[in-house]
Amino acid sequence: MGEAGEIIMERIIKLHIEKLPEGVYLATSDDIQGLVAEGRTAAEAIDIARDVARKLIEAQMERSGSVSIPEVSDNFDSLLVVGC
Repeated sequence: MGEAGEIIMERIIKLHIEKLPEGVYLATSDDIQGLVAEGRTAAEAIDIARDVARKLIEAQMERSGSVSIPEVSDNFDSLLVVGC
């Protein structure tokens, strides 16, 4: 969450989720160099990837002042991971 009055820009990042032979899930992305996250479940890997992506985007913004990842538009499709 941002500081008071700060506008938060949401961005769309494509993730690749892969179940490794060890039984854990690995999330990577071609959209953000260096994004690698591992979790016991796909949902956990996605949650960790979200935090890693946020930190990588913030670091890139500090270095260059901009990022080339598209912002969320008014309409878009998304996958939802639900544990039952």
